[in-house]
Amino acid sequence: MKKIASICCIGAGYVGGPTMSVIANKCPHIKVTVVDINEKRIKQWNQDDVSKLPVYESGLPEIVKETRGRNLFFSTAIDEAIDEADMIFISVNTPTKTYGKGKGLAADLKYIELCARNIARVAKTDKIVVEKSTLPVRTAEAIKSILHNTGNHVNFEILSNPEFLAEGTAIDDLLDADRVLIGGDDTPSGKEAKNLLSSIYENWLPKERILQTNVWSSELSKLVANAFLAQRVSSINSISALCEKTDANIDEVANAIGYDSRIGPKFLKSSVGFGGSCFQKDILNLVYIAKTFGLNEVADYWEQVIIMNNYQKTRFSDHMISTMFNTVAGKKIVFYGWAFKKDTNDTRESAAIHVADLLMEEQANIVVYDPQVSEERIYMDMDYLGTRSEAENRNLLTVTSDYMEATKDAHAIAILTEWDEFKTYDWAQIHKNMLKPAFVFDGRRILDTKHMKDLGFDFYKIGES
Repeated sequence: MKKIASICCIGAGYVGGPTMSVIANKCPHIKVTVVDINEKRIKQWNQDDVSKLPVYESGLPEIVKETRGRNLFFSTAIDEAIDEADMIFISVNTPTKTYGKGKGLAADLKYIELCARNIARVAKTDKIVVEKSTLPVRTAEAIKSILHNTGNHVNFEILSNPEFLAEGTAIDDLLDADRVLIGGDDTPSGKEAKNLLSSIYENWLPKERILQTNVWSSELSKLVANAFLAQRVSSINSISALCEKTDANIDEVANAIGYDSRIGPKFLKSSVGFGGSCFQKDILNLVYIAKTFGLNEVADYWEQVIIMNNYQKTRFSDHMISTMFNTVAGKKIVFYGWAFKKDTNDTRESAAIHVADLLMEEQANIVVYDPQVSEERIYMDMDYLGTRSEAENRNLLTVTSDYMEATKDAHAIAILTEWDEFKTYDWAQIHKNMLKPAFVFDGRRILDTKHMKDLGFDFYKIGES
């Protein structure tokens, strides 16, 4: 079996950057080049101050600092990296389509196709092409068709190697993965390609954790894994609504059912709703695939997970409005948190975006504080929705770097991200700063109800009456 000497990864985002950094760190004998057409992003990966990388993940700066310039490189020279590489990872964005057939459900594969055509144009020697992006079933077949019909008479093996990273713990998830999935053909050359990719991961993971399947099973497994996790979140959130109408406490219910070994405790934390780049996109993709094959009942089942998630965000904002005397017009509401979860600066599908949009529709004045998300990113998120003009967004929403100053003369605070630092704030001083009655809406269940009420807050915690 030949050895891999050079790897190229197309896409320097939340998957490509961290994954390739770990591979380079653990495989010093392999040259790893991460390429992207986004010059600004590449400059961020190459900057001297590794604390300001474009991806915020604990442990990543140390790995990049140790490995970059040795056998890890970030570049915009895409063709050169493709030509040199023995193995090419495709790790570009696959957003939900906003046009045409499958609009709002199917994955938009235009960037994948562009990558495949570029590889076909450049490659002069045999390559192993690895799908790293989350893709619908049978995408590998389409990539293979492009490469084999437009290439320079070289051989390509197509593998599926989906990522199962949780943002905020991505580096630990890579270093101690519970499984690595590699899908490919069961031909002799396909098996060799799968073994070559497996040999890379075997530099730090036990071989028994590396699962080999056919390519379609690998592609579908990624979608199904995220769908199952999202389903658990929506399930517990649906019960949180019931708890609020009774004397039940959602944490006590989750704890009780989590002790059942058949259920387990993970992903049973009620909140204002799940976000991130994968859950909603992958479920919508699963729904579209099911509908394509005429499996409408299957599609309806999984679509309900998204419906419940949207309901939770709407329910939270509606409760804020009704609690604050049925109007938030002109009222100052502070958002603590904008990222979709703690320990990441990723805001994709963050609940905060949608709650802000609903409150701004009622003419609320939103002030946002997040320890890792930039002002530029926050405004980009609001502008992308297209609900109102950029001028209106900047008139109704401001961003601050001072979490305490933001609370002066505020009517309410909404906790939208579970950053640990929020628990340590001087809430007594915050109460003094605010207009009375002072409302706090805890959408992440991180504050103590009795303590907040003792301080004088009109306090609401999702999942409690």
